[in-house]
Amino acid sequence: MSDVVNLNRFRKQKARTEQKARANENAVKFGRSKAVKALDQTEATMQHKHLDRHRIDDKTPE
Repeated sequence: MSDVVNLNRFRKQKARTEQKARANENAVKFGRSKAVKALDQTEATMQHKHLDRHRIDDKTPE
């Protein structure tokens, strides 16, 4: 005889593996580590400060 298979358990296991695969795809697609996010924020701040230092004011003393 063959083994009895619990269909609910099989269905739930299949759903879990599909969700894990989808999560892995999204992690590759959208995921960035905290260090990378912090580095991007630091670079944006540095660029903003650099532009502010080189700004020419429209108000000229007469």
